[in-house]
Amino acid sequence: MTDSTRADLRPADTEPGAPRGASAPSSGPEAPISAPDTFAGKKVRIGDRVFSSVATASGAFVVALIAAIGVFLLIRAVPALQVNQVNFLFSREWNTANPSHLSFGIIDLAWITVASSIVALAIAMPVACGIALFLTQYAPRTLARPFAYIVDLLAAVPSVIYGLWGYLVLGPVLKPVAVWLNENLGWIPIFANGNAPTDSGANVLTAGIVLAVMILPTITGVSREVFSRTPTTQIEGALALGATQWEVVRTTVFPFGRNGFIGGSMLGLGRALGETVALTIILSMSTAPPNYSVFDAGATFASKIALGSGEFNNNLQVGAYISAGLVLFVITFAVNAIARWIESTSGKGKA
Repeated sequence: MTDSTRADLRPADTEPGAPRGASAPSSGPEAPISAPDTFAGKKVRIGDRVFSSVATASGAFVVALIAAIGVFLLIRAVPALQVNQVNFLFSREWNTANPSHLSFGIIDLAWITVASSIVALAIAMPVACGIALFLTQYAPRTLARPFAYIVDLLAAVPSVIYGLWGYLVLGPVLKPVAVWLNENLGWIPIFANGNAPTDSGANVLTAGIVLAVMILPTITGVSREVFSRTPTTQIEGALALGATQWEVVRTTVFPFGRNGFIGGSMLGLGRALGETVALTIILSMSTAPPNYSVFDAGATFASKIALGSGEFNNNLQVGAYISAGLVLFVITFAVNAIARWIESTSGKGKA
């Protein structure tokens, strides 16, 4: 057997020339790193377990709280629904003055709520998208930061201020626009005469514009975040191929953040559906049934509940309003769930 063969057969944990079975040195620069101290390792594991338990309990508490709200609304609404004299979903009648003869339907409430929210979304979405693209792609940093703060401050204005502004300032300004729309496009049902005077300003159109301003910070904030996460390599690659700034936005930035923008818009829609004080001030000037026009006035789910607080002295009367609140809860929950799902599928910009 040659020396090289003997060297190959030598145990891996011995050095050349060392006795067979001798282990490698346990100290010195080549010594293996010892495991962390057992006590320290145990302490870290306990901290991880505590944090994991607290995080899990917090998430479970939120889920349980939402479920408890839903159960509460359902329990309080069922007795009133059982004695309701009309179809709850499709009736236009709302008469809860007599607890022994309740008649309440939500079709008109649903129309005012959905119509004002859709008008708000149709106005706020393109404006918010333009603002977000301007702040992330066009504006210099010295201008983008303070301008973003100004947009975010719109969320800090109280709802009652928006309501007063819409009724006293915006409504009179919109009178000529409303009259022109009614006279020239009145053949379209949505622009036909409503249950409120066309030139009053207290209608769904005014309420939708006010809501658009109110939800603008929500949509702009989410859109600004997803657009700013567009990979720099994609933007630089498009510019290297000769694309203009607009072509970069159209082919790279907007496709990357499209799902996040839609998700933010859905969150804004959820905010608009639940608005109370501002719409109570603007739309509560008419009690006549709506004609399904943007010139209608009336009550949304939230404003109807607020206006009916004087009847909260009987369980069945309260149950009628809680039934409307239950429908609003389900709609808002569904809208926000859809928004979260859209955002999760895009990973806030990650396709």
